[in-house]
Amino acid sequence: MNARPQPRWPASVALVVCAGLYALLPSRFVVGPNWLEPLLVVLPLIPLSARRHRRPDDSPWVRRLCVSLIALITLSNSVATILLVHHVFYSSKLGGLSLIYSAASIWVTNVIVFGLWFWELDRGGPHLRAGPDSRPPDLQFPQMTGPQSEDSVWHPRFVDYLYTAFANGTSFAPADAMPLSGSMKAIFAAEALISFVTIAIVAGEAVNILH
Repeated sequence: MNARPQPRWPASVALVVCAGLYALLPSRFVVGPNWLEPLLVVLPLIPLSARRHRRPDDSPWVRRLCVSLIALITLSNSVATILLVHHVFYSSKLGGLSLIYSAASIWVTNVIVFGLWFWELDRGGPHLRAGPDSRPPDLQFPQMTGPQSEDSVWHPRFVDYLYTAFANGTSFAPADAMPLSGSMKAIFAAEALISFVTIAIVAGEAVNILH
């Protein structure tokens, strides 16, 4: 049984939240003006919102645009992480509290953006998961391993992918869904690495502030 068409709005809201968090970062963690990336993310969401659901008959440009927006946020957040590490080791101009807030913002963005990656890539994407051409799963959720009847087959939603990203970002290992494909394992590893760096910075600065 195919999954029902998946609504666009959870992913759209997630993209807007990521853009907002990026806009609030200190300028030293941003390449270019703070408003540029939010503008590049939010404007394409307007035509994407014309249809409420992702469907198998979506035009190819829809998925290309969605993947491009997620890739843009991922690149920006990765650069912000590198700049954060640079300022921790080579600059003393940024206060401890500001570093903690910036690292927390980067970590939250990291969780959201990788939740978007999981949602967009599993089984070929939400448009294919809703049709007859769904691919083998890249993620195995616990609900998929139990007995399921023909009329009550469980299908993951965006919140399931977001929780998977949160669990991986806090435990640095699959704690909910298990990655099955090589590409998904690589994405899990990338999220865990960025999360580890940002959490280590937050913990280290918190210790410095307490002392």
